[in-house]
Amino acid sequence: MQAEVKEIMPLEEMEQVAKQVRRDIVRMVHGCQSGHPGGSLGCTDFFVALYFRILNHNPSFDMDGAGEDLLFLSNGHISPVWYSVLARSGYFDVKELKTFRKLDSRLQGHPTTHEDLPGVRIASGSLGQGLSVGIGAALTKKLNADNGLVFTLHGDGELQEGQIWEAALFAPHNKVDNLISTIDVNGQQIDGPTDKVLALGNLRAKWEAFGWDVLEMNGNDLVDIIRVLELAKAKTFKGKPIMILMQTNMGHGVDFMMGSHKWHGVAPNDEQLEQALLQLISNHQDY
Repeated sequence: MQAEVKEIMPLEEMEQVAKQVRRDIVRMVHGCQSGHPGGSLGCTDFFVALYFRILNHNPSFDMDGAGEDLLFLSNGHISPVWYSVLARSGYFDVKELKTFRKLDSRLQGHPTTHEDLPGVRIASGSLGQGLSVGIGAALTKKLNADNGLVFTLHGDGELQEGQIWEAALFAPHNKVDNLISTIDVNGQQIDGPTDKVLALGNLRAKWEAFGWDVLEMNGNDLVDIIRVLELAKAKTFKGKPIMILMQTNMGHGVDFMMGSHKWHGVAPNDEQLEQALLQLISNHQDY
C-alpha cells in the first residue's frame, strides 16, 4: 500500500493543530484520571510535524507499511499525544479519544496491537525495546528494496536501559542508514531529574562514538523540528543511522506543568483542566 499524496499544511495551521492536540491530551488524561501528560505535551510539536509534514504515510493503514515511512514509539507511556495525532490525521474517529484508558477501549494506556488500532504496529511501554524493533523494520525494508524510512522515538530516561546500547552498537555496524531515531531530552523521568536518578553524560559524544550521525533540535519549535527532520532525511542512505537529540520542556504549553517530573504521570483535576484549556485555545474542535 503506497502512501497518499497530501498537501503540505501551512505552519500557522500546524501550530493550531498542536494546540488542539495539547487540549486532547489534558482532556484524555483528566477523563480517566490516569496517564502521562508531561512527556505527551513536550513531544506534541514533534508528532504534529511528523504526521502533517514529514512522514510518508497512509491513514488507510496496512500493518506491513510497504512503501511507507514507519514510526515506532518506544516510550509508549506518552500514548495520549500519539493517539490524538493519529486521530486528527485520519486514522480513526476523533470521538474515540474520549475512551482513553476506559474498559474495552482500543486506546490503552500503553499502545497495544491486539485491539487492531490503526497506526500502531507494536505494543510498547516496556522501555528499551523500540530501537531494536526499528532496526529490524529498517533492515526488512532494505531486504525488500523498499525506500521507506523508519523513525523511532525514545525518552532520555529510557537510555538507562541496556538494550538501547546493544542496539546502538548494532545499527552502525550493519549500516542501518534508513533509520532516524529521536531522543526526547527533557531531563525528567518518573522519579526525578535524570541527572539525579542516573546521569546520562554527554549524549552527543556517546552516540557519535557508537558511530551514529547526530543532530540536535528544539523539540518545542515547529520550524526547527521541520528543518532538522528534513536534514535527517537528506542524510539517510549514506552509511550511518541518524540520531536526533531533541530538547523539550516536559509539560510544554501548560505553565503549571512545565519543567517538572511531577507531571510525568499525574492527571489534572477539574480546576487544573480548566486552567490548561484556557492556555490552549485553538480554532479546531474538541472531540
